[in-house]
Amino acid sequence: MPAPSITLHKGDLPPGLTFKGSVAIDTETQGLNPQRDRLCLVQLSAGDGTAHLVQPDPATYDAPRLKALLTDPAVLKIFHFARFDLAAIEKYLGVTVAPVYCTKIVSKLVRTYTDRHGLKDITAELLGIELSKQQQSSDWAAPVLSQQQLAYAAADVLHLHALKEKLDAMLVREGREDFARAAFQFLPVRARLDLAGYGEDDIFAH
Repeated sequence: MPAPSITLHKGDLPPGLTFKGSVAIDTETQGLNPQRDRLCLVQLSAGDGTAHLVQPDPATYDAPRLKALLTDPAVLKIFHFARFDLAAIEKYLGVTVAPVYCTKIVSKLVRTYTDRHGLKDITAELLGIELSKQQQSSDWAAPVLSQQQLAYAAADVLHLHALKEKLDAMLVREGREDFARAAFQFLPVRARLDLAGYGEDDIFAH
């Protein structure tokens, strides 16, 4: 397998870079609390072995081309655990991402034979690819990111298109596409509930 092409962009996506149909997206933040821990990096891939990493300006988060892509109704945004990424993007970039697809949700709908729904586990089982998680806990707010950080960040989006293809086949096989569509439509609201302080509350519980 050839080495992926990874390009880092400061502030925003460059003019002329487009994604047709769908784009895989992930984020890196300073921690796991979007109210406290700022958005540091947004990773994107067309599923073609290339990754574009955007390091937003923390003073302004002014990234009009990135925001236009995130809200483009003609481009499906593919995430793994979209709930967290959507909250971070809403909080810091000020946009609601749509339409969205979440590989973790689909995994939970169709891979009911396991409780291992992390990206590393799904990628290993469905694609036979082992992802390194060594850089998972590192300083993503550093002004200069290491090559190891960039490679780690890119790996989180390079395989999402292939995973979606495998998971979609399982969704059809199990007849659970309607559940997935409804969950995806609710995701932006779930992210806003997290930001509003309902992160640990199940509002559907008794």
